[in-house]
Amino acid sequence: MFARRLCVFENISKQCAPALRYSQRRWAQVHDVRFLVTHQRADSITERYRDKLKQKAAQEGLQSVDELKTVYKDRIQKQREKATTNAAFPQPPPPPPSPTSIAPSSTPSSPPSSKSSAPPGFKTLSSYLDLPKTLTLPPKEIEYIWRLRHANSPTSLCAILPSPTYLRIQQTARKHPHFILPLPREGSTGAEIHFLQWSFPAPDTATVMFTHLAEYKLRGEFSQPHTTITMHLELMEEKGLVLMQGQVLEGRGVNVEEARWLVLCLQKFYGREEGDHVSRRRLLEKFSQGDETFKVEELVDEAEKIV
Repeated sequence: MFARRLCVFENISKQCAPALRYSQRRWAQVHDVRFLVTHQRADSITERYRDKLKQKAAQEGLQSVDELKTVYKDRIQKQREKATTNAAFPQPPPPPPSPTSIAPSSTPSSPPSSKSSAPPGFKTLSSYLDLPKTLTLPPKEIEYIWRLRHANSPTSLCAILPSPTYLRIQQTARKHPHFILPLPREGSTGAEIHFLQWSFPAPDTATVMFTHLAEYKLRGEFSQPHTTITMHLELMEEKGLVLMQGQVLEGRGVNVEEARWLVLCLQKFYGREEGDHVSRRRLLEKFSQGDETFKVEELVDEAEKIV
């Protein structure tokens, strides 16, 4: 998913100042962010692959590398058997085609799908709903069923976005796939900063991962997100809806209400209309460009306005 490393942060405490301790409506203590390109390399091949396995496990919602191995056990075994067979008994090249073999087949082959399938272990909308039946329902009933589908899970998030709103968000996300958002803490004068990453693993799917900035600064792309949001686009053209669902990992320092706040902030920064909230657009641009004039206190001020 990550072809290159983008943004690792340093000097995070340079901008801390008493002036940033807000009274009354202002609650955030802010920190500076700087952007460097790093090329972290593992000490050995074993360590390098271990990190990638951990990352793959996190992306697929698994708790450990052992669970990932269990999920891919059959595939790994088949690949090993195939590799062993090919190595021991190399197959001869196929014979040249005969006149009869190039004759058109009486059974037409099915046309290739125009959309690629999702990665292994990745859940599409069909994992949650019967799509053919869902397409026959009115939008209001689809929304009711979707919310009911997630009502009994205490660590899940769900929402329904109108297509125009999602398209604005997607357009901005492709330009600015990385950003940071502040999270206020009740009873504290400070705010935690969280790092978000967009990805588009399948044509009908978009995902957002939220990670503590402190952990991302320490581990980079191999940090484990505390919240993962998935947006399903299968109903966008016919029903004008995008179904969103998310999962908050327990024990990662963020509860469901705090995750909802981050999702709300994301929508306000990424879902702006043309010409609306110029200051938010400039913050996105400065962050993506690694501009040293990016100020976290300005980010906090804009997040305050969302309340």
